[in-house]
Amino acid sequence: MRFPFPEPTQKTTKIPIRGYTLSMIKTMTESLKIPHFIYGDEFLIEELIKIKELLKEKKSINLTYLPFFIKIISKALEDFPILNSSLDLENQNIILKNFHNISVAIDTPNGLAVPNIKNCQNKNILEIASELNALKEKGVKASFLPEDVSDGTFTISNIGSIGGIFMSPIIFPPQVAIVAIGKIRRTPYSDDPEEEYIHESKRVVNICWAADHRVIDGATLARFSNKVKQLCENPAILLAELR
Repeated sequence: MRFPFPEPTQKTTKIPIRGYTLSMIKTMTESLKIPHFIYGDEFLIEELIKIKELLKEKKSINLTYLPFFIKIISKALEDFPILNSSLDLENQNIILKNFHNISVAIDTPNGLAVPNIKNCQNKNILEIASELNALKEKGVKASFLPEDVSDGTFTISNIGSIGGIFMSPIIFPPQVAIVAIGKIRRTPYSDDPEEEYIHESKRVVNICWAADHRVIDGATLARFSNKVKQLCENPAILLAELR
């Protein structure tokens, strides 16, 4: 004797789109209208790690690698202001900005938020770290103010803090550039392309840039990346700015 099995109940759930999620949907829809140019590289960060550990021992602050990348990128933007600009198509202008309001993509319980740290060009690593920690706390409490999320000029996505080595970031309009930072990993490493056998490993991080190709050409983005790489691999200059 066979007994019929009940049909499985099919169910759908509607999730209202509100708050950060609604804002991000609108922003990403506009983002994909931008012609993206993607550029990636691998940075050696052994010296950066040493300086980070040195400061962490001496200063009573929650210090991650992100404030270092924020400050390094701000320093590089001084030589490449075109990456810290916006495009005004209506009036046919490229607007260069002498202030570095670095936006940081933050994963919050309510979705992705992109607040920014104002005037990073005038702040040292510890000041940036303090403001970054405050923004993360606001993200947890969903208490961002309008000024926290407005007037950003360049975005960093530290996706490597969750995982992943390679990525393709999407520009956050009206900005013209963004960088995604992969996770730090140890890998066999040599500066000599002719070396047949590599006998040591070093810590590296993959960096991926995306730029608005209407404003920034590939050569400019590559030179900017090289400048950031130089500062990451020789970060002693950052210590001179600590007050």
